[in-house]
Amino acid sequence: MPAPNPAAMEFFLTRRSRPAKILTTPVPTREDLMPILTAAARVPDHGKLEPWRFIVLERSALLRLADAARRRGAEMGMEPERIEKGALQFADAHLAVAVVKVPRDTVKVPEIEQTLSAGAVCLGLLNAALASGWGASWLTGWHVHDAAFCQEALGLAADEWVAGMIHIGTETNTPPDRPRPDIAAITEWVAA
Repeated sequence: MPAPNPAAMEFFLTRRSRPAKILTTPVPTREDLMPILTAAARVPDHGKLEPWRFIVLERSALLRLADAARRRGAEMGMEPERIEKGALQFADAHLAVAVVKVPRDTVKVPEIEQTLSAGAVCLGLLNAALASGWGASWLTGWHVHDAAFCQEALGLAADEWVAGMIHIGTETNTPPDRPRPDIAAITEWVAA
């Protein structure tokens, strides 16, 4: 017989990300963040490759990244509004964790499984932060998809990339919930 965990199930049925723009201080301390990171790393990881790593970005690093995003966006000839939207993702933040996809060269575990594991780490980190009482949001954006920005501003290797930026802090308000999927419309049952 299964041993249900009603509290965990209730969490998953009601969990919601919090928009990064409503997150402020205080943010988790390093001590607070360690169990959250530990929980995030408990994901499917075929071959025990750990095809991901964390970069914890504190306030001064985020401000540096905002300036780097503005410079890189201008170099790329982007429209000012798009540049600023990307820069504000860093400038308005007080703590973010970059989940970096680190490809591992192996014939046993396909690249797609390593990528999916990195995505699972992002969701695990988001959920662990929420379960710990923090507000959290998983974001990306043009800057973290730009290899030059990631290599210069974040120090990533040429074959690494950002799977997600998980912003964590204290929420200032709770926005209304968004519509959720119609499970019956997206589920197919196959009996034979």
